[in-house]
Amino acid sequence: MNTTETLKRLYKDYTKKYVIKIALAMALSVVIAGSTSSIAYLLDPAIKKIFIEHDPKLLLIIPFAIILAFAAKGGSLYLARILMIGVAQDVTKDIQSDMVKSLIKADTQLIDNKHTGKFVSNLTNDTGMITNLVSTVILNLFKDTLTLLGLLGVMFYQNWKLALMAIIMIPVASIAAKSLGKRVGKVSTQAMEKAGVLNSYLIELFKNHRIIKIFQKEKFENQRANVHLDEMKEKGKKIMTIFVRATPIMEFLTGIMIAALIFVSGKLIFSGELDINNFFSFLAAMMLAYQPVRSLATLNIAIGQGISASKRILPIIDDKNLIAENIDATDLKLSNASIKFININFKYNNEEELILKSVNLDIIGGKMTSLVGHSGAGKTTILNLIPRFYDPKSGDIHIDNQSIYKSTLYSLRKNISLVSQDTTLFDDTIRNNIIYANTEADENDIETAAKLSFAADFINKLPKKYDTLIGENGLRLSGGEKQRLSIARAMIKKSSIILLDEATSSLDSETESKIQEALTYLTQNKTTIVIAHRLSTILKSDKIYVIDNGSVVGSGNHKELVENSKIYRNFYEKQIKKD
Repeated sequence: MNTTETLKRLYKDYTKKYVIKIALAMALSVVIAGSTSSIAYLLDPAIKKIFIEHDPKLLLIIPFAIILAFAAKGGSLYLARILMIGVAQDVTKDIQSDMVKSLIKADTQLIDNKHTGKFVSNLTNDTGMITNLVSTVILNLFKDTLTLLGLLGVMFYQNWKLALMAIIMIPVASIAAKSLGKRVGKVSTQAMEKAGVLNSYLIELFKNHRIIKIFQKEKFENQRANVHLDEMKEKGKKIMTIFVRATPIMEFLTGIMIAALIFVSGKLIFSGELDINNFFSFLAAMMLAYQPVRSLATLNIAIGQGISASKRILPIIDDKNLIAENIDATDLKLSNASIKFININFKYNNEEELILKSVNLDIIGGKMTSLVGHSGAGKTTILNLIPRFYDPKSGDIHIDNQSIYKSTLYSLRKNISLVSQDTTLFDDTIRNNIIYANTEADENDIETAAKLSFAADFINKLPKKYDTLIGENGLRLSGGEKQRLSIARAMIKKSSIILLDEATSSLDSETESKIQEALTYLTQNKTTIVIAHRLSTILKSDKIYVIDNGSVVGSGNHKELVENSKIYRNFYEKQIKKD
């Protein structure tokens, strides 16, 4: 997307709806330009009528007119900026909202492949640059252009020869600013990439603070943090240095212009072509023009930053999901929720080798099916294909003889609940975490789910019970307590299909016993697919599939697999028989 397309897109999608407010700000800019020009013009009669001709009437009128001009300028500038600040904040919110919406519905693979810190940087730093583009650039571009034109009009009115000299300064300043703007755009992109890396690092730093302490890595992390901060500092210095470069250029140009002006003006006054009052009015107009010229000269830098930020954000908003619904998708209708994998082949986008190879599964509806195999065999990938977190390269998955790829995502996921070893909870109350799966659940539903999941055991001991805030990802709860809340949340959804991914791993035997009992309630008469390293948790499964290196290498019940599967028998001998 080039610069023109980016600006058109920002206008069409984000600023067009606020065109009335922007037009009002532009109208106020006319008042600002007119009042600024009138201030410079009023110095002509002020000097001539008051200081030369000693007119007592104008001694009151002209100062009052100057005060009125300054008041009009200040009031209009205030109102225009307030309007554009409001527009900028609205545009920022709209862009952030679209970005968040895009990320929420984004493919799992997109989120997995990019650290969250970089998305946070896009959402905060980049949108800040776009805010500046909208609030400052649009207003200043119009306001300062009109003001400069008005002041040039005063200059030409006073003396056209001097005005032509002053005009020379404008293109020279613009050429310098254009060069600086390109540099800032490039460095800003690099700085935002560094900001994303820093955000990613900080998120991990806070998340892993216990690990840092236990392994005594405070000094190491301080050094790592300083490396990131130094890189950010250098990029920040480079940007500010480029900004500051405009100052000496503008000052030098101004010095040349004033020196030349004094020389030429002196010649004109000596020859009688210019009166002293005209000179001071012209000089005031030229000095007042310094600010809009300087602003316009550096505006290209802010434009470059805003466009660079837009080019980083808009592709995220525009990202097309690979996991998409068929145009003719219909709602999935379940009877007994049986699931079939038909010749499924799968690999991640960046991988060359297949993760799953011609996988065929026949999962009985309303029964428990387990997947057994070494770490990395492909068990979790199989689980992730059912709710379409990922799509296979080839093959099909049927639920009750309906292809999930011809079914709506909503109807598919509505019928699935997931409980995994990586329990995810929100920094909210216990109640809100439970009803996250079903916000229409009443108090009785919540308490029943808590009781059946054995979460009520610890909830009722808390001072605020269900209104207790659990902290970031439930940090105030133990692993077993978090898992029980996760099961309660799955229960309240009342799904026909339950996916359990190492739901009892890393728990002590007493807690595991309670979790197992809770899972029994959760999975009763439900189509359940279980991944578990501990065979003790799946011995009563109706069917067990042995997965090895992405392929199904055995299936049957426990007894059959002990007799017929070497891999399964090894698991059994190491875990169960050994005990």
